[in-house]
Amino acid sequence: MLKSFITDVFFDLDHTLWDFEKNSALTFRKIFLDNSINIELAGFLEVYIPKNLEYWKLYREEKITKEKLRFFRLKDTFDILGCVVNDETIYKLADEYIENLPQNNFLLNGTLEILNYLKPNYHLHIITNGFEEVQKSKLNNSQIDHYFTHVINSEMAGVKKPNPVIFELALNKACVPAQQTVMIGDSFEEDIIGAKNMGMNAIHFNTKNEAPHNQSIVINSLLEIKHYL
Repeated sequence: MLKSFITDVFFDLDHTLWDFEKNSALTFRKIFLDNSINIELAGFLEVYIPKNLEYWKLYREEKITKEKLRFFRLKDTFDILGCVVNDETIYKLADEYIENLPQNNFLLNGTLEILNYLKPNYHLHIITNGFEEVQKSKLNNSQIDHYFTHVINSEMAGVKKPNPVIFELALNKACVPAQQTVMIGDSFEEDIIGAKNMGMNAIHFNTKNEAPHNQSIVINSLLEIKHYL
């Protein structure tokens, strides 16, 4: 059992605790209405979600800048859907999306219950690839910031998960050896492989139905964490 030697639990944020897809959809609905963008939301999201993942992969691999990520994930989606939106409006939408996204506060099922369960017995932390200003607002607005001792983001570290530098920074800030920690996240590559390469334990919260593997514990509900911690 992990609980016999774990002292610190590191969580990813988006898609692990914070309901990114629901909050993102609500944000797009608002900014499209505010800017008179006449597009069917479900159809937009069907194209945008994989396109966003594609650009995040490029950003994670240091192949594009944050600004290009924000702009081209929208531009490509509009182009694919044949929706004519000028560049100035896309830049405006990109800014408004970042500004409005943290105002939606939906958490994934079981988030508060599992944080309340873990908090008395473990030091809890966040390791996230999200933008610093946005992730801080998400934690504050959803009122879960007080659960976490340290929040490590990719802009602070200068690299993104699964780069070992961000995990090393997190371990150093928490003053804990890797073998006494567990990383819980939704991404096999970023969270699980990244953590294991640093000697950390890992629990894969498989929210994206990624392929089965034997690299870590795999859960399909946050409350399953109680079986291991």
